[in-house]
Amino acid sequence: MDTEAGPGSLPHPPGTVRPVPEAEPELVERWRSTGGELIELLAQVRERVGGVAAFRIGPARTVLVTEPRAVQHVLARHPEQYVKRSHRARLLVGDGVLSAEGEAWKRQRRLLQSQFTGTGMRRYDRRITAAARVTAERWAGFARTGQTLDVGREMHRFALDAIWRSLTGHPLDDETQRELEAVETVGAALPALPADAEEARAAVAADLARIDAVARHTIEAARGGKAGPDGPGLLHVLTEAAAERPEYTDRLIRDELVTLLAAGHETTASTLTWLYLLLDRHPAAREEALAAGEEDSEERRQAIQALVHETLRLYPSAWILPRHAAEDDTLDGYRVEAGTDLLVCPYLTHRDPELWPNPEHFDPRRFRTPDGRPTHTGAYFPFGIGPRTCLGMQFALRESTVLLEHLLPAHVVAFSATPAKATYGITVRPDGPTPATLRPPLV
Repeated sequence: MDTEAGPGSLPHPPGTVRPVPEAEPELVERWRSTGGELIELLAQVRERVGGVAAFRIGPARTVLVTEPRAVQHVLARHPEQYVKRSHRARLLVGDGVLSAEGEAWKRQRRLLQSQFTGTGMRRYDRRITAAARVTAERWAGFARTGQTLDVGREMHRFALDAIWRSLTGHPLDDETQRELEAVETVGAALPALPADAEEARAAVAADLARIDAVARHTIEAARGGKAGPDGPGLLHVLTEAAAERPEYTDRLIRDELVTLLAAGHETTASTLTWLYLLLDRHPAAREEALAAGEEDSEERRQAIQALVHETLRLYPSAWILPRHAAEDDTLDGYRVEAGTDLLVCPYLTHRDPELWPNPEHFDPRRFRTPDGRPTHTGAYFPFGIGPRTCLGMQFALRESTVLLEHLLPAHVVAFSATPAKATYGITVRPDGPTPATLRPPLV
């Protein structure tokens, strides 16, 4: 692709269709020899070949997609032609909405959609706020004693508490938290599990059994009318659906419950952990956010949301989105044959210097100033775009903002050590512990 062409310009004359340009084999071989992360290879392919580029790890070609128009074409305009295949997380989430396909996915998505937008989201505000207050009280205790905390673990506990309250109406207790740690354990193990499905399941069988036990008990309690202090939760919607929809078996309800637990806390926890690591390197960004408007004002809220959005730009919730071409197509002037695997990569689109000036720099002002960010839909998509946009996007943004409104004014986080790199699994997360102490703000 012509690297001098700006975003939105055609890579070649209109009306022509070309094969997708391919990275030279030596590029892949050098990457193999170093044992690097997949993202390192993808970044080199993007830099050397362009925003629609092919490469070969095995015998078949894979097409990398980072150019905004091509991203929108694949994810939003033609999702029926570029489909999801078996999801890596299926071992954990089964046939939940994250991995479901076709008509089953449409039915499941319709049932859940209303719960995460508009009025549905307002039902969970009180539960999110309650989880944030519990975390704020814990942090106040850490601040008084000077005790070291692990920021990543604290963010996981908060996000799990928020989604658990929303699902069940109950606050997260210590025993449930311990058992649900198995969700994170299995999720982290997925990329390295054997390719054989039975061998993979055997490798995490004990953790899956723990998850199933919690799910079974929770579903039985919901069916028995045991609502929590905040009334019935989202799980009640699923159990009620079973009365009219035979497809909502105990197994599918389990799969939806685990899907919502896994997707509803891991991504938010990672985002909040990254945000605090970024603020450690860019403390002025915290001060700027808190200087915007009065406490509880819309101006302050938007400034805090800008912190979250800039963190998601650098570390998107879904850093890579695999798709499969179900039929022949022309993608941004390039020929894509049926059967081709594609990797849409928000991580690289968000770091493209043609779209984002000084892209490696953490600058929340991009999301607060006119013309601070590219306007093309396919240039910023941390939760995906199109019909398979993450259901929990509004939930995640809301809980992140509410927690930061509680914590940012009260504490400055001082890390005693920070992870040296990121791990690219189902999500992109810090590779290691994040120990820190809390000190009061200077003003």
